[in-house]
Amino acid sequence: MGEEPPGLFFVFIHPVVPTASFTMRKAFKIMALVTLSLLALIALGTVAFVNLAPQFGAAATGERLKRMQASPNFKDGTFQNLVPTSLDLSFLEGAKAAWQMLRGTDDSEPKATIQTVPLDVKRLEGAGDPDHVAVAWFGHSSLLIRMGGKTFLTDPVLVGERVSMVSMVGPKRFPYDHYIGLDELPKVDAVLMSHDHYDHLDYPTFVRLKERAERFFVPLGVGAHLEKWGIPADRITELDWDESVQFGTLTLVCAPSRHFSGRGLTNRNSTLWCSWVLKGENRRVYFGGDSGYYPGFKTIGEKYGPFDLALLECGAYNEKWIDIHMLPEQTAQAQLDVRAEVLMPIHWAKFNLALHPWRDPIRRLTQRAAQLGSRLATPRIGEVLVLGEPVPTAPWWESIP
Repeated sequence: MGEEPPGLFFVFIHPVVPTASFTMRKAFKIMALVTLSLLALIALGTVAFVNLAPQFGAAATGERLKRMQASPNFKDGTFQNLVPTSLDLSFLEGAKAAWQMLRGTDDSEPKATIQTVPLDVKRLEGAGDPDHVAVAWFGHSSLLIRMGGKTFLTDPVLVGERVSMVSMVGPKRFPYDHYIGLDELPKVDAVLMSHDHYDHLDYPTFVRLKERAERFFVPLGVGAHLEKWGIPADRITELDWDESVQFGTLTLVCAPSRHFSGRGLTNRNSTLWCSWVLKGENRRVYFGGDSGYYPGFKTIGEKYGPFDLALLECGAYNEKWIDIHMLPEQTAQAQLDVRAEVLMPIHWAKFNLALHPWRDPIRRLTQRAAQLGSRLATPRIGEVLVLGEPVPTAPWWESIP
């Protein structure tokens, strides 16, 4: 008898097995399709997040954009520094720095709580002396400056706990025994902004500041962020470098700095960055914002100085990005360049944004200032410095583990 042809029983029990090469090709195609689909979803999700999440702010349009494009500092679609400035690390350098930041470095953050000083509002505001100038520092670049009968708040990061485009990740503020709250501040007459990076322009802070501050002085383009966050356009003044505005008895000058800007993934240098000159009848204060060292400090000193006080960055530096953040020794030199009688270092003691130990900036600066014979003020967080009185110089950071 002939062999019985296979029936359904045979097919079910002994299915036809494709060749190995056919199986691998099919599996590879399926894996490629899944991978591409996931990448597409990630890309779409990222685009949606950047366009919809309010913390990114907004891009300039209309008359604001036209004014930016008319600036002599705006070329090829972005703002430019006055001197050639490198912003890019190689892929290997960037990956290495990112890994070191994630892993952490020795003594990059304090191991104990930093003790702060309660804000003395009466001491800050003074007793009506037209030449009264006082400053209180809240860590990093957030300051209250009382001058000419006006109270200024600079680069406020007082609500957000992290400086990042995502609130759940990114550098977290150091442990303080007390973080000053907006409700503890006196009336804020004006906010001075140096640029739109997250460690200076804090979305959670500005959402609440719109009810507490009268005016906002910002470099070109930054007003678009503030308007998106609900601050009326008539309370925002945007200035280009070397433009000035009268505010009470003071002249405020938007001066250059050497840095960059951007809050998103693709909008680097889309807004301007700056420093600020506060010029009264008999007193002058310089708020440097963020800046790499460059000849512009001497120009500012010659044009707008001498200054009674310079508030200059000292922290988050590295030789690999020396063009955009000064080394402490350069900060000491910048004090001489701008012709400032007293230097108060800022941009340190609140966030771990580089690879150096957290006390290195002030230690190196103190050493160099002593060599140069310069006057240095080192108040505690929250302590009020009053010009004309003895400046605080105690090395409080050395008592913190």
